[in-house]
Amino acid sequence: MKKISLLLTVIVLTCTAAFAQITREQSVAEWTRAKAYTKAYLDAMPADGYALKPTPEMRNFAQQMLHLADGNYGLVTTASGKDSPLGKGVSAEKTIAQTKEATSKAVLDSYDFVIATIQGMTDAQMQEEVAMGPTRKSTRGLILAKTFEHQTHHRGQTTVYLRLKGVTPPQEMLF
Repeated sequence: MKKISLLLTVIVLTCTAAFAQITREQSVAEWTRAKAYTKAYLDAMPADGYALKPTPEMRNFAQQMLHLADGNYGLVTTASGKDSPLGKGVSAEKTIAQTKEATSKAVLDSYDFVIATIQGMTDAQMQEEVAMGPTRKSTRGLILAKTFEHQTHHRGQTTVYLRLKGVTPPQEMLF
């Protein structure tokens, strides 16, 4: 079991590092694909499923998706230095109505922000190092890769929500 866990860790780190080295153009293409995939999840969940919580201590479907949007905004503002259109310190999860319409718009808007931000960067900027708080630094590209990992993780979690609601999750969109 420990060997499998170590192997998976190595694979994830290798993939994240490789993603951090892709060009701006490739990154835009991947984020555009991720937006379409997330939209398919948002569309698949019936309106009455946005309040669904698998267990009392978990986020509901809307909160999970809005948390994904918060990650998109928060991490990409760190990578780019651009201000979040939500405003400094504003959380989508805490301020957006948890309806299908409002949640879907907010989440898709967060992808538009990411895509537009990356389009405004150069490949050289993707390799620049920036501060992540007072003690940590990272390249802009690696922060974008971690942001991509974050949105993938939380979208993947919502597969369970769809299944609990009796909905077949959207077909995987790898390419």
